[in-house]
Amino acid sequence: MIRGLYTSTAGMIAQQRQMDMLSNNLNNIDTPGYKQDQGTLRTFPEMLISRLGGDPPRNARVGDVSTGVYQDETIPDFTQGTLTQTGKSTDVALVTAQLPVNPQTGAQEGALLFNVRTPAGALRYTRSGHFTLSPDGRLTDANGDTVLNTAGQPIRLPSDQFQVAADGTITANGTAAGQIAVSYAANTNRLVKEGSGLFRTNAALPAAAGRANVAFQIRQGYMEGSNVNAEQTMTDMMEAYRVFEANQKMMLIEDNALNQAVTQVGRNP
Repeated sequence: MIRGLYTSTAGMIAQQRQMDMLSNNLNNIDTPGYKQDQGTLRTFPEMLISRLGGDPPRNARVGDVSTGVYQDETIPDFTQGTLTQTGKSTDVALVTAQLPVNPQTGAQEGALLFNVRTPAGALRYTRSGHFTLSPDGRLTDANGDTVLNTAGQPIRLPSDQFQVAADGTITANGTAAGQIAVSYAANTNRLVKEGSGLFRTNAALPAAAGRANVAFQIRQGYMEGSNVNAEQTMTDMMEAYRVFEANQKMMLIEDNALNQAVTQVGRNP
């Protein structure tokens, strides 16, 4: 009975974390470039149960028993979000055209991201192309982080009257003003979310341009939305709630059985 309480509790904690993750996804459904998190549930190592004693005494194997479930990790889903035409010159969308394919799964691997530098000087990455111009003419994201060019330097523009080519080259007043840097992350599991649409890594990511099997386009006047599916997320939330409720009921049953064992069975001679 005690093991049952722990198993039910582990299930409730796992589903609560799933609910928190799904709620965060739903709250960011209108956040430009947001990539939804996906949760992975795993079981704790199983225990081998054996029967000891008996007549004659022997060690008989009963079977395996699970000790509960836990949320192992949350992984961002980097599938392309829906493009929305805004008509603003400072809005640019990063469109993934091609990525390397895993020969075992047949799925594309990796992600493409813009390079930005925070006010503290840290290099970060983002999918959000909802840019703007600062008072001093720097191209920045919605958080005030500076958008970097391929040389790792800030992009400065005289006004919002500029053009962005498909490869990210910016032209203002007929003069080239730099090229928007795009990096390629081969292993997206190494990208750590920091909030506000930013990701960090332990080492700087390589440039995406010129890499084999990597192709992209930058579309000016468009904005990439989040890749959150509201209907599927609501369905997953209802499922998580029902599993949480089932574990809660099992805990009540185990608690009631334990109470009877203590108050009634224990008093019988």
